[in-house]
Amino acid sequence: MTAAWAWLTAVSLSAAVMTAWDKHAAKKRQRRLPERVLWLTALCGGSAAMWLTMQLVRHKTRHRSFMWGLPALMVVQAVAWICWLAPLFDRFV
Repeated sequence: MTAAWAWLTAVSLSAAVMTAWDKHAAKKRQRRLPERVLWLTALCGGSAAMWLTMQLVRHKTRHRSFMWGLPALMVVQAVAWICWLAPLFDRFV
């Protein structure tokens, strides 16, 4: 269980940093991160952190794939977490 939280924390931090870095690179007209790298990070558990960072730094907010896809991915990931954690809560009820 602790490893899962460590993973989620590391992936979320990575997603936030990568999103902010991509915004910085876009402003400086430097080499950017491929969108598939951002999506892979989101898929690995960083979708909520990535979406929040995108809102804060106003990055990729016009990309429908990110503005619709990330919230959809967050719902799927939340359901997966709930299903995974549900047996733990049954012990306390």
